Amino acid sequence: MSVSSKLVPLHLFLLKPYPKIPFLSHPKPPSLSHRKILTIRCAKRSQRKGRLRYPSEKKKLKSKQQIKIDEAEKFEGCWRLSNLKVSVDRDPGKDFLGVSEALLEEIAEVLEFPVASMLPPEAFSVVRKSFDARKLLKEPKFVYTVDMNVNKLMDLVPRTRGFISDLEPKVGQLEHMSYERVFGDITSIVHDCRRISDVAVSRESEHIQLSEPYKYPATKKPKVAVVGSGPSGLFATLVLAEFGADVTLIERGQAVEQRGRDIGALVVRRLLQLESNFCFGEVLKTLVHFGAPKNILVDGKPHLGTDKLVPLLRNFRKHLQGLGVTIKFGTRVDDLLVENGSVVGVKVSDSRNNLISCQQLGCDAVVLAVGHSARDIYQMLVSHDMNLVPKEFAVGLRIEHPQELINNIQYSGLATEVRSGRGKVPVADYKVVKYINGDDVDTPFSPGTMRRSCYSFCMCPGGQVVLTSTNPSEICVNGMSFSQRASKWANAALVVTVSSKDFDSLNFYGPLAGVEFQREFEQRAATMGGGNFVVPVQTVTDFLENKLSGASVPPSSYRMGVKNASLHDLFPSYITEALQNSISMFDKELPGFISSNALLHGVETRTSSPIQIPRCTDTYESTSLKGLYPVGEGAGYAGGIVSAAVDGMYAGFAVAKKLNLFQGSIESVLGKVQNAGFTSY
Repeated sequence: MSVSSKLVPLHLFLLKPYPKIPFLSHPKPPSLSHRKILTIRCAKRSQRKGRLRYPSEKKKLKSKQQIKIDEAEKFEGCWRLSNLKVSVDRDPGKDFLGVSEALLEEIAEVLEFPVASMLPPEAFSVVRKSFDARKLLKEPKFVYTVDMNVNKLMDLVPRTRGFISDLEPKVGQLEHMSYERVFGDITSIVHDCRRISDVAVSRESEHIQLSEPYKYPATKKPKVAVVGSGPSGLFATLVLAEFGADVTLIERGQAVEQRGRDIGALVVRRLLQLESNFCFGEVLKTLVHFGAPKNILVDGKPHLGTDKLVPLLRNFRKHLQGLGVTIKFGTRVDDLLVENGSVVGVKVSDSRNNLISCQQLGCDAVVLAVGHSARDIYQMLVSHDMNLVPKEFAVGLRIEHPQELINNIQYSGLATEVRSGRGKVPVADYKVVKYINGDDVDTPFSPGTMRRSCYSFCMCPGGQVVLTSTNPSEICVNGMSFSQRASKWANAALVVTVSSKDFDSLNFYGPLAGVEFQREFEQRAATMGGGNFVVPVQTVTDFLENKLSGASVPPSSYRMGVKNASLHDLFPSYITEALQNSISMFDKELPGFISSNALLHGVETRTSSPIQIPRCTDTYESTSLKGLYPVGEGAGYAGGIVSAAVDGMYAGFAVAKKLNLFQGSIESVLGKVQNAGFTSY
């Protein structure tokens, strides 16, 4: 044996002190069968724990900790497949919500099923479909979430039983669900709660058999007044009426059919109905049960469309009236009736004429579900010494581009597939955000103390700019889209967050300081427009350069006229500079966003409520007045149609519980609601 074959690596000498040198003793070479294999062991690396773990380590650990499923459980409920991607050329398009051959192939790959064509489409249902056109992708794709019904699959293909027994969850792709998540309606949830409550009550009443549902005496039906028929008011009314309460729904605006005529009079004859306009009325994206298209349950960005509201709300109203709800349109709440610190009713009057004809309505509870423009209601609450807390909101301008430009920015060569909302891919939209520090703008506050969010809000692809003023001396705008999104314009609010420090800087103090802050800039905008509901506008390029060019402005979707104005002088300089910095940053993310064809409209101030009405977390009852339940956007607890509807619904259950209309726990109800799909998108 050569010396080289017996050399020992240097670091092995460090394992023991004074090791023997093998080749000096000339030992007899061992046989190959007894030769020992040297192993080198390195010190174990200390493992990172908790927050110190890298994202890749966390993902790997999560996959290892995946809960094993018993074989019997695999045949119960359904399996949810997520993040299934189908390229545009292989997908039938945005309006197809079924299971295509291309989608079946993706399903088969995740399930590791050998032949995709053997999978029956009937066993699968699409629960979410979105379109991903981000630039980081090689190509735009439709992204699906699909549920697999195990029972249907085995009925249609019995040989799949062995295949299902071998299924195991895959993180981010395949998840077993013990129940099939169905987007049911709130009525069925209430009925379930009532059945549970009936059993609980009947067990306490020996003279009532368990098989008989408990009936509340008609004379003891609690009376509830719901103020406002927006999303939160409608859903609170629905829940309470289904539980058997005697509900009166009070709406200052007209029914949706008449309100359409009132808005038409505003556009054509410039007649603003102070109590019946874009701000007051039955506006919500409600349940498919009442006529909304089913695709809102599947679309990644669900959109109903203003034109679809009329039949939907008519059906909703008819259902409520069938439950015994009294609906008072054209009725304004002027005051609360208070006795010994508790609300016992409301004082109302006819909002359709100037004749003073007040009426008092007694009730056991008042659900205050007004919108964020009900400034007279805020003033009335202050008169009762209620605690109103000023809150942050956002103000800014509404920007409008040609929709074709946004399509090209977002889709590039695929933009031709939009076809005014009738094409294969959805009309392009966007969502942008930037954070501005006090050092970035000329601010009256200490540098670095103010950090603002600048972001796009309520983006309306294929939409139009509309007036949302509630006073002829003020201008406030918003955006809307019809269901087809076929307009040639795209608009969105570009807004900056403001707080009590900003209110103080303009000498606005007290609980309604935010309201006065809004009103200040709405009146400035009305002055800039010259009156008659004309909206002041400015091109983005002029706004960034702080100049008013004499050139004509590009066309606008706003139907009552626009006027070229110096919008860069509308707000305090720190708000203007924050908007300018944000627009420049947005252009880096969306090249072409800064364009001479982009038009800014003033002013957007009512992004959310300027106040919050404090309430108890579990009961939803006001902390200032017993029997009053503030909910929705106007109370400062929601920021959109869906969140307002959900808040009103939860409040309905809480009030029903308070009035002893059912015996279950609120926590169990909320679980049922979430399982049924009533969560904000």
